Amino acid sequence: MTSDQSVEHVLVVPTSLFHEIGHFQGFCPDIGVYLERLLDPEQMSFRPRDTVEEDPSLKQLIPYCVFRHDGRIFNYRRGTEQGEGRLHSKRSIGIGGHISSEDTHAGGSPYLEGMQREINEEVFLETEYTERCVGLINDDLTEVGAVHLGVVHIFDLEEPKVRPREESIIETGFSTPEELVDDRESFETWSQICLDYLLGTSDSGGG
Repeated sequence: MTSDQSVEHVLVVPTSLFHEIGHFQGFCPDIGVYLERLLDPEQMSFRPRDTVEEDPSLKQLIPYCVFRHDGRIFNYRRGTEQGEGRLHSKRSIGIGGHISSEDTHAGGSPYLEGMQREINEEVFLETEYTERCVGLINDDLTEVGAVHLGVVHIFDLEEPKVRPREESIIETGFSTPEELVDDRESFETWSQICLDYLLGTSDSGGG
C-alpha cells in the first residue's frame, strides 16, 4: 500500500518489451503474440499514475471497448469533466481506462477485472452481448499515445442499449463507421485508428 491513499497505481509494462515483441504505429491485429507477453505477471507492475503519465519508458495498458449493434457504433463526446485533460471535447468510440492496483483484489485477471470495472463506471450496458479482442493500438505521435497502449475489444450488442453513467460522456448515439469517418478529425486519435480498422482501411496511415 502507498502512504497516500489518493494516489492511483496503474498497470504498466516496459516500453522496451513492446519494442522487443514488435513495435508498430497504428493498429495491429496480432493480439496473441502481444497479450501473452504483455500480460505476463513477471512483466506487469503498478506505478503511481501521476508519474507514469510523463514516462515514455513505460506503457500503460488500456482496454478500449467498442460497442456495436447492427453495424452501428456507439459514439460520444468527452466533456470537460473527463479525467484525461488532453482529450477534452474530443469525440470517441471507445469506453475504457486504466487498470488499477485495486483490480488485483478479486483474485482473477487484473486486466479483465479492470476492463469490466471501467465499463461499469462509464456506462449502463443494458443488453446481452458477445465480446472479442480484435487488436492493439499504438500511437507514438501524440503525448497521450506515447505512454499508452490500447487493447481493442468489440462488443456486439443484441440491442442498442448503452447509456452514459458518467456526466463527462455526452452527445451519445449509434452511427455507422461511414457516417463517423465523415467527421474524422473531431475524434481522438485512437478512435480514428479504430474507425480505419472498422472500414478496412487501417493500412492507410491516418490523416
